[in-house]
Amino acid sequence: MKLPYLPDFDHSSFFDFLVRHHPSLVSGGEKSLSTGRAMSAGQMTSGAPLAVPHATTVLAVKYRDGVVIAGDRRATEGFQIADRRIEKVFKIDDWSAMAIAGAAGPCIEMAKLFQTELEHYEKLEGVPLSCEGKANKLGQMVKANLPLAFQGLIVMPLFAGYDVKRGEGRIFKYDLAGGRYEESDYHAIGSGGKDARNTMREHFRKNMAEADVLSLALMALYNAADDDVGTGGPDLVRGIYPTAKFVTAQGIIDVSDEKIRAVYDGLIATRRSREA
Repeated sequence: MKLPYLPDFDHSSFFDFLVRHHPSLVSGGEKSLSTGRAMSAGQMTSGAPLAVPHATTVLAVKYRDGVVIAGDRRATEGFQIADRRIEKVFKIDDWSAMAIAGAAGPCIEMAKLFQTELEHYEKLEGVPLSCEGKANKLGQMVKANLPLAFQGLIVMPLFAGYDVKRGEGRIFKYDLAGGRYEESDYHAIGSGGKDARNTMREHFRKNMAEADVLSLALMALYNAADDDVGTGGPDLVRGIYPTAKFVTAQGIIDVSDEKIRAVYDGLIATRRSREA
């Protein structure tokens, strides 16, 4: 008697399992590609751009204990604000986090699949994947999304991990084809990425303390929001602030809204005093 399905235990990758057996569940798979073509055809027929929410500016900066990774909370649809509270920074496992820029739906889907991929690997192998291996696996996922990227559904992640073997934080960026490149000190992507990088380039120092690197990351987002319409700054009325996480040897540490509010209160007070 032939069984209709036998699981393949020779591979530790949940993502590879989906690609082989359920490609429609993977971004860029058969179903996703046909959907993207249909959306593209609709776009060409109507002459209007796709109304897809886009996540905008995220960044990562190294400091003496690891990496801080942060992002604003705004998602846009063309010239409109689609969401003021979107989450763009995700804990992936105990020593890594990723931030997203691009089409919000596929971005969030990739973050969740990446979380599952690393959990699946650790359960089968009994050890977590190395920092280098995580960065490579995320590159494979970005490459798999390439067919949808041609349709305008671009996914651009920024990966921050703590390398336990090296004893340091590491930052990886990606291109649309899944190529990964390691940044030595800091990086920012998204519509306000250039403005954020300019701020970090001016104020970054090696081996910064935790409080200093958080202030730098939040100032970079603030300056990006000042120049880029797609990036949301701190909303003091609604109580909406950027999201930030520390990636360290002790794990992923969420930065509270109260702490972020205190940093912005000091930054705004300083700038007001300069203009007085």
